[in-house]
Amino acid sequence: MPPTPAPTRDDFKAWTSDRLRYCDTDRQGHINNAVFATFCESGRTSILFEDGKPIAPGGYAWVIARLVLDFRSELTWPGEVETGTAVARIGTSSITLKQGMFKDGVCAADAETVIVLMDESTRKAAPLPPEALAKLEKLQV
Repeated sequence: MPPTPAPTRDDFKAWTSDRLRYCDTDRQGHINNAVFATFCESGRTSILFEDGKPIAPGGYAWVIARLVLDFRSELTWPGEVETGTAVARIGTSSITLKQGMFKDGVCAADAETVIVLMDESTRKAAPLPPEALAKLEKLQV
């Protein structure tokens, strides 16, 4: 199966940046694959916590149900990586995010993450509240 085309910066609505650290490198001298999940987390939390305030009501939390990463090119230290995030799909209790990690305008990786809103007392999925839906819909592509 041929690879899908790399996303472009225009595919995303929200942006975060992370400084690449020397300790993020591996024996080959590039940024370790596990660090890309951290870049995804930075992008995800930037939309789930507006100005440090969660968009989920008290007693609820977001949990990751699925994370798929496609690596397109290596990242090397030093520098910064910019992570673009957009909402690809909104379900009853879950959202699907698409993300792209860029350095110097080049997409190094892209990801799809499904997160579910969970009631912390029952540990079960909960419907997305209207306030959260309104904020997430603004980021939908």
